[in-house]
Amino acid sequence: MKDGFIKVAAATPEIHVADCAFNADNILTLCQEANEQGVQVIGFPELCLTGYTCSDLFLHEVLLEGAKQQLLRIAKETKNMDMLILIGIPVRVRGALYNCAAVLHKGDILGMVPKRNIPNYTEFYELRHFTEATAETAEYLTWGDQEFALSPMQVFQCTEMPEFTVGAEICEDLWVSNPPSSALAAAGATILYNLSASDEIIGKAAYRRDLVRMQSGRGQCGYVYCDAGQGESSTDLVFAAHNIIAENGSILAQSKRFATGLTISEIDVKRMDYERRRQNTFHTEDVFDYAEIPFDMQLRETELTRPVAQTPFVPSNKDDLAERCEEILTLQATGLATRVRHAHAKTAVVGLSGGLDSALALVVTVHAFDMLGRDRKDIIAVTMPCFGTTSRTKNNALTLAAAYGTTCKTIEIGASVTQHFIDIGHDMEDHSVTFENGQARERTQVLMDLANKTGGMVIGTGDLSELALGWATYNGDHMSMYGVNGSIPKTLVRYLTAYEAERAGGETGRVLRDVLATPVSPELLPPKDGEISQKTEELVGPYELHDFYLYYLLRFGMEPKKIYRLAKHAFAGVYDDATIKKWLTTFVRRFFIQQFKRSCLPDGPKVGTVTLSPRGDWRMPSDAVSALWMQQCEQL
Repeated sequence: MKDGFIKVAAATPEIHVADCAFNADNILTLCQEANEQGVQVIGFPELCLTGYTCSDLFLHEVLLEGAKQQLLRIAKETKNMDMLILIGIPVRVRGALYNCAAVLHKGDILGMVPKRNIPNYTEFYELRHFTEATAETAEYLTWGDQEFALSPMQVFQCTEMPEFTVGAEICEDLWVSNPPSSALAAAGATILYNLSASDEIIGKAAYRRDLVRMQSGRGQCGYVYCDAGQGESSTDLVFAAHNIIAENGSILAQSKRFATGLTISEIDVKRMDYERRRQNTFHTEDVFDYAEIPFDMQLRETELTRPVAQTPFVPSNKDDLAERCEEILTLQATGLATRVRHAHAKTAVVGLSGGLDSALALVVTVHAFDMLGRDRKDIIAVTMPCFGTTSRTKNNALTLAAAYGTTCKTIEIGASVTQHFIDIGHDMEDHSVTFENGQARERTQVLMDLANKTGGMVIGTGDLSELALGWATYNGDHMSMYGVNGSIPKTLVRYLTAYEAERAGGETGRVLRDVLATPVSPELLPPKDGEISQKTEELVGPYELHDFYLYYLLRFGMEPKKIYRLAKHAFAGVYDDATIKKWLTTFVRRFFIQQFKRSCLPDGPKVGTVTLSPRGDWRMPSDAVSALWMQQCEQL
């Protein structure tokens, strides 16, 4: 909870219709179970204290009084549970009956939220019993020593963490064109609960799941759907207990249907608060009539059970991966095709090293030229061997260029780089950054001049991960005329290349698979025994870690200590804590000091939610100080 994770639960108890004591017993049992698991907010289904299917019994005094007394009992027996509890109950107010969500905390009834949209069609006939609440509905009730408001215009806010604010709506409220939860989110609620009794028919589960998922995305909130199940009358309907927990457009957890019990996950309320600050179209006007009902809850660390992917840039559903890869390649190729057409470029010049990024750049260029109906011979693939080039990468570059039917050139740059070092007085045995960058800049000069000579444009190969780390030679491989990989992180580059290898097959697929098996390296230092001596991930750290850090730092503005916690959860058993801390510290340090390279990037297509273009998603001063972030890293 200290870092924003709130453990939430949707609960479906077994009930007996109209047996309030039995129902309260089972609600209390689930409350106790949830409390033992560290749950901080739990919701139960619509009218679960009585049963949703009581029909005309809702008009009977004995049922309403029984529900009231059992709610007071639940409040009393949960006094020692530091947990927000939402329970469905019918509440009479003079001549009206409201379908309500009662909100309890540590023995107190904080308030009642009545249902706004009362369905009265097909199998539903709630208007026979219940009154529809409006924004003006405001009743103040006293039940024993409990005093509270009955109003839809209230949210419940944690004093210790204001981002932890809960709102409630009831069943049909979600299914209408303008759900109350939208206004509740605008009023500050980061967690929305829906207490529901949604009967099950064929196809409804998928529709319900999509509704919950999309409402969580639209409201930039967590959304917890608590559904009625076993024990409701089966006279005409069946209830499936389909509990769903979603966050900002993603399903975190859902129950097996037709079962009772708890569905638990964690909602990151600080992430939701960041999303709302980031997206300036999230409007909060016209919601000032909502009352903020405070509650005190002890801040404590929440155990994480929610899924945290090791590769957040890659679809977790592998069935979707091929479709996603095809879409990304199409976006990249479309951007490049548009630029080639606009520039009237006669050729596209690609520096082909035999490594991963340049292979993908060539793939994208081939796709772009195919879109344009252009001859692939107008693609000039240039391999430029020098001091660190191995026969494996050189041969792969030549084979790949030939397999795609491009024009291939081999230009040895060793002599020109040697002459350059003589000119500037650099010792050839000094394998410092000057030795490395001299080669990278010579390659860029060759590509640029060749593009000028052929009336073409240089296609950039560098990827998003390298830009984040600054792992590029300034005005060397850092520069091009159009950077097709600029918003593709290294982990995704691998999947895209693997997808192309599978799609292309034959010799093209074979060489792409060998490129994938080759260690990532700039090949700027001499080989050892013919093998690559300079392995990037040994120098700057594993790209799967850096991509993880990049995603959470940029996409959600997370602080290092929270990223560290998520990384430990995601990479448990893969990397130890010391390794995760070491490379996180490296990432933060490099990310800040290398901004100057990102401030002058070439154009390139945005394909995902995280990019570093200075004209688009990321604008940062090149002399920003990293002290606050580094301080957190040091304290991990």
